[in-house]
Amino acid sequence: MTFGEALRELRRKHGLSQRDLAEKTGLDFSYISKLENDRNPPPAADTIVKICKELKEQPEKLLALTGKIPTDIKQTISASPAAQEFLREAQRYDLTEEDWRLLSEHVKQLRGDD
Repeated sequence: MTFGEALRELRRKHGLSQRDLAEKTGLDFSYISKLENDRNPPPAADTIVKICKELKEQPEKLLALTGKIPTDIKQTISASPAAQEFLREAQRYDLTEEDWRLLSEHVKQLRGDD
């Protein structure tokens, strides 16, 4: 599935027209049309997060389709040698999606957010 297809699917799931989504996000409706039809490359990560926030959806699926990371996450990782070490180790083990989900759940449990 392409970014555009996934965006269209989410927008329709929420019963919004391209114009509705454009108004909510401050983007031009023709830009959204071009994104959905894969005539434009995916937007910046922060724009994807903004779109998902308006759709009340988690942005990870759309972000994964683009290979992009939001600015706040990039800054956190860039500023923390321990975070970089953790990700390097995780990469070394070639973790599956399920492994990542389990790690995420463990982190939530460690922080008492379950």
